[in-house]
Amino acid sequence: MAGGGDDAAAARNKMVVPKRHVTGFPTEEDMEVVVGTVRLGVPAGSTSAVLVKNLYLSCDPWMRGRMSRHDEGATAPGLDFVIGETMVNYGVGKVIDSTHAEFKAGDLVWGMSGWEEYTLVTQPESLFKINHTELPLSYYTGVLGMAGLTAYAGFMEVGRPKRGDFVFVSAASGAVGQVAGQLAKIAGCYVVGSAGSDEKVDLLKTKFGFNDAFNYKSETNLTAVLKRCLPDGIDIYFDNVGGATLDTALLHMRQGGRVVVCGMISQYNLEEPDGLRNMFYIIPKAVRVEGFNVGGYFHMYSRFEEEMAGYIKEEKVVVVEDVVEGIESAPAALIGLFSGRNVGKQLVALARE
Repeated sequence: MAGGGDDAAAARNKMVVPKRHVTGFPTEEDMEVVVGTVRLGVPAGSTSAVLVKNLYLSCDPWMRGRMSRHDEGATAPGLDFVIGETMVNYGVGKVIDSTHAEFKAGDLVWGMSGWEEYTLVTQPESLFKINHTELPLSYYTGVLGMAGLTAYAGFMEVGRPKRGDFVFVSAASGAVGQVAGQLAKIAGCYVVGSAGSDEKVDLLKTKFGFNDAFNYKSETNLTAVLKRCLPDGIDIYFDNVGGATLDTALLHMRQGGRVVVCGMISQYNLEEPDGLRNMFYIIPKAVRVEGFNVGGYFHMYSRFEEEMAGYIKEEKVVVVEDVVEGIESAPAALIGLFSGRNVGKQLVALARE
């Protein structure tokens, strides 16, 4: 253990902070980049803290929930961001200083961090050491980090695939969807994905190995396209979008089907969420609809990391990233998620080691 204390050198620290709480669709103007300073050492007296230089920041749809103000006691995907204080999300970084027994200067880590150049992590139990430095470090913002574990836990543990299952994945080219679909192929399933552009549909078919895919923005009848792509119905629907897509998928579930409710990006910016009309259909077909939170699966991270790293090295799982440079680009990158501007996993590169 070290600890530079209050005599450590100071450095500039650019950070992204919210300017106001958001109603409806967020904009870049709801955030701003401010410049502060940081001591390049853990403060004196901190017995279990880690100072991290952030290398890559992850952009994830779940951050939208934290940008709004929720009534006390309301269920939100995390605590509300505090106006004027650094936003937080998962990132990849290098340890600069540490007073925690499990981390030392020079370690590469991923976990919950600030949207800033340097973060003092006071709860280091949220950090994981990076074991596969032979792979791109940026992968730990996605396929080897929270998004990959989300896909793995959701599809394998909640979806419980069987060889020959018919699988439908929405938002299939995103950070979670691209991994869920490829895991389905590894499991011997027939996989169909939806995405929001012809370019993304082509990626699903040619890069990620989906059996079929469609552009939901150009299809006027979702019922017809699901019948066309999955004429025998759906065994597993991995839902990233909610709304009308979820409602329509319920009509097409097979006997004993499973709906894995992972996210609802179509609903995050609505003041009045869409309702579901087809819930009745889960009864006669004994369909199981189950939501999950990746926070309940971090205990299996070590197993997941080794398995996923193996798939990547064997080229059974391929990765598409959408990388922007510099913390000044972070607000626009986050906002772009909600219009589908990104192609693949959206992340921000701050420094390259």
